[in-house]
Amino acid sequence: MSPEPRIVVRLDFWAHPALAERFAREPDIALRTVPRQAPDAEIWPHFREAVAYQISSAKDELPRAFFADAALLRRSPRLLCVSATGAGCDTIDIPACTQAGVLVVNQTGANARSVAEHTMGAILNLGRRMSESDRRLRRERGYAREDLMGREIQGQVLGLVGLGNIGRIVARLASAFGMTVLASDPLLTPDEIAARGAEAVSFAELLARSDVVSLHCPRDASTLGLMDADAFARMKPGSLFVSTARGGITDEAALAGALAAGHLAGAALDVWDVEPPPLDHPLLARDDVLATYHTAGVTPEARGTMAAWAADQIVAVLRGAKPPRLLNPDAWPRFAARHREMLGERPAGGGGRGPGAGPAREA
Repeated sequence: MSPEPRIVVRLDFWAHPALAERFAREPDIALRTVPRQAPDAEIWPHFREAVAYQISSAKDELPRAFFADAALLRRSPRLLCVSATGAGCDTIDIPACTQAGVLVVNQTGANARSVAEHTMGAILNLGRRMSESDRRLRRERGYAREDLMGREIQGQVLGLVGLGNIGRIVARLASAFGMTVLASDPLLTPDEIAARGAEAVSFAELLARSDVVSLHCPRDASTLGLMDADAFARMKPGSLFVSTARGGITDEAALAGALAAGHLAGAALDVWDVEPPPLDHPLLARDDVLATYHTAGVTPEARGTMAAWAADQIVAVLRGAKPPRLLNPDAWPRFAARHREMLGERPAGGGGRGPGAGPAREA
């Protein structure tokens, strides 16, 4: 007889086919996709059976009832693993998972190239005022080309706040354009920052020296509200600001104020406090703002890698191996006991670093 399948549950958000294809190669693992709008009586039985939950990282798209918190864990007594679709874990209560013996993994680094390319596109767009020129050409006549004159980025100083998986690629691309790259990252030594292609500086020095400031740090207690009115005031007059990190790191009202005052020349935001931002958001009314809807990492290549990594990590966990991007290693002893009790197997406790794996806290 075939063994009872180990259920991996996910809600019906778009998913790259690589996720289902990977699980299809495992005869004892079954992927179930549950419609978000189904009645509770149809949804929660799947969670009661599930040993793994592939969860959306988008906090403003996922209904609150499906966040991986203590309430959901109580309704999912067999759950051994929660896997975030991306790097962010805003939809996961990691301490609650740790207490319950549930491993939490993310896919940090899987979309790094896509986000880095988007960042460089935003820097070029702002520097050469491409979006401004596009908008004005569609609605006006009688202005001079010099009214929309941009600047070359060669020779400018780029300041990277965070030099993890994404930041190091941005540093390499920016250097190819002839930019000088500074970086501030409390998790890295100056030698490590130099090895990643940047000059190590303090956050204050980075703000004072940079022609472009770009955020690539995680969203946590140390970075919430990091870019506030004071930080923008300390940036060079006429400089540019870019964020592809996370909403909440930037004080959006303070940014709007710095742009309105003429202190900053432009900004690009891919992430917002609320996603998508309301149509009457002050930043959306400004031609000197390039606004995108958290799409920096949304490419077929990135989504395929994220899906493959997520499936590989879930398979590893269900086989009793430590996954490469484990966010709560303190949960391992409790997890191991539950795994042994539920599945009758002794976890190997091994693991290692999978392809592309970086430190779990990197953006």
